[in-house]
Amino acid sequence: MINANSDSPGLTWLAFAFLTVVSWGVYGVFLHSGQTLMKPPGAVDVDPSLWRYKSFLFVGVAYFLVAVLAPLAMLLAKGAAFSGYTGRGMGWSLIAGIVGAIGAFGVLLAFGAKGKPPEVMAIVFAGAPIVNAVVSIWSVRHEIDWGKVNPLFYIGMILALVGGGLVTLHKPNPTPRPKQAAIQPAPGSPSPAKQ
Repeated sequence: MINANSDSPGLTWLAFAFLTVVSWGVYGVFLHSGQTLMKPPGAVDVDPSLWRYKSFLFVGVAYFLVAVLAPLAMLLAKGAAFSGYTGRGMGWSLIAGIVGAIGAFGVLLAFGAKGKPPEVMAIVFAGAPIVNAVVSIWSVRHEIDWGKVNPLFYIGMILALVGGGLVTLHKPNPTPRPKQAAIQPAPGSPSPAKQ
């Protein structure tokens, strides 16, 4: 079993990173499906935004199950004391949860504005690493001289933007279904209207 707290060097972090890649990779598709399938059968005049909000409500329930109950169970299993929380740690953790939820809500609103998972998520996943690179380097490594950064770093950021744009603009589209031709009566037979 993979140990998330292992002090040994290795690629354990990469396994967890790929877990996130897969989870977030299907996130937009599942969220769009939840929003679409929230429409009650036979509903005609229901405001479509209500489906989005109902769907997001269950995203919140899922966050509670995974982000509250799961760590609570792990803390209890390890016999951790429920003291020793720092104000700054709690504050930044709360901010992280808020921006994560805002991002999830933004994805849902993008779907409501006629965006589809291939386009929306390509832009999100191409743009987010760039924002992450700039903000994390700025916040952790204040001493960096941006003029001396390897040019490949900047090329990578440009490629991420270009890749997101290309995936969005040139994604495969479904093949249009051929229209069925009207059934023509055989010569000499009466037309359907006369029967």
